[in-house]
Amino acid sequence: MNPRAQAELDAALAATVEDMRLAATELAAVLEAEREALAGADVEAIDRIGARKQSLMQQLEQYDAERVQLAAATPAGAERLRPAWRATLDALAVCRERNQQNGALAGQRLAQVRRALAVLTGEPAGDGVYGRGGELRAATRSQVLAQA
Repeated sequence: MNPRAQAELDAALAATVEDMRLAATELAAVLEAEREALAGADVEAIDRIGARKQSLMQQLEQYDAERVQLAAATPAGAERLRPAWRATLDALAVCRERNQQNGALAGQRLAQVRRALAVLTGEPAGDGVYGRGGELRAATRSQVLAQA
């Protein structure tokens, strides 16, 4: 490969890794805002933030596909970018941790809502399942699965 083409591939790979790092940093901030919205039970903010989170995840997937292709085309360039890639992976690890924390918080909120519904409906509290008509049923009750 000629040196000019190699330099262009290296630059494209560096730009892609940097774009990924920036998107991961933005995603970490969005996840922090999501945590605050979950803690405050701000449904509108949760919806808005969820849309932005989804968009950033799609961007990251696109950047990663591009990075994989460029790294395969320029292994030496990928090796030179190892520190930048490590920083990107660190930013993504922060995102994973925040997302897991948000999932736990959302699970706690869901459990609270289910307990409140159980009090209001007089049904026993616990994990339930939704029936065909959308009604919440206790998970311990049997249902007919098929009729002869």
